[in-house]
Amino acid sequence: MVCHPPVKINLGLNVLRKRPDGFHDLETLFIQSGQFRDSLEVIKADDWSRSLAELGGLYPPECIAQDISPDGKLMITVARREGVDWPVLKDLCAKAYFLLDGDFGLPPVKIYLEKKSPVGAGLGGGSADAAYCLKMLNELCGLGLEREQLLPYAARLGSDCALFLYDCPVFGEGRGEVLRPFSLPIGIGGEYRLEIVVPEGISVSTAEAYRGIVPAIPEIRLEEALKRPVEEWKDLIVNDFEKSVFKEHPQLAAIKQSLYDSGAVYAAMSGSGSALFAIYRS
Repeated sequence: MVCHPPVKINLGLNVLRKRPDGFHDLETLFIQSGQFRDSLEVIKADDWSRSLAELGGLYPPECIAQDISPDGKLMITVARREGVDWPVLKDLCAKAYFLLDGDFGLPPVKIYLEKKSPVGAGLGGGSADAAYCLKMLNELCGLGLEREQLLPYAARLGSDCALFLYDCPVFGEGRGEVLRPFSLPIGIGGEYRLEIVVPEGISVSTAEAYRGIVPAIPEIRLEEALKRPVEEWKDLIVNDFEKSVFKEHPQLAAIKQSLYDSGAVYAAMSGSGSALFAIYRS
């Protein structure tokens, strides 16, 4: 069973207030994009993969990491051109398996993940992998869980994971984990096209992005701003992280301006960065 998880961008991101639990309430619109996709395969342990199991022939050894869980039930292999610099048993795909295994006693499986989406760019590639892994394990192991039953597992894996259980734009509130499908008034892929730019050599941590944040309620809330003509978004829809992140990485502000110079009707940073995106008329 093979799938190709996409990435997401945040169209607008308002940090509204700090919560008593130390997190922040926010509002944002998540839009999935297939511009970057990973490849993910999940098979039962006694199966043989014809697709991703031969990653060794595609990548040099230093670009592949593999491990087996202490109980021997999970073997996970991750390949990435830039190398794999995280413990693969702590990868979100492995955590997805452990969560479901704890409640349903899953059979032994093998997970093969080929990372093609940018890491540390604010595009949620790892979250997408985890959400798709939940869906694949659900189907492969015959759990019969509906999306509403999978959502709590996705939320436990990360605030961005649950959005990838939907196949449409999703409005996020709370910490980003309170989700509802949203009808975007423009057609991305129709009248408008979306392009993502990932600057080389710049990675922004969420903690870094939050350091300069001053929470505030915008005069025009995001949901209302999204109903305005796209040509007005430039003055209405903001990513609150841009102010602090652009101060530390002025080259990102320059890239955003270059997107407008190239004809974009709207451009912004996605999430906490460093990726940016532009919307153009098709």
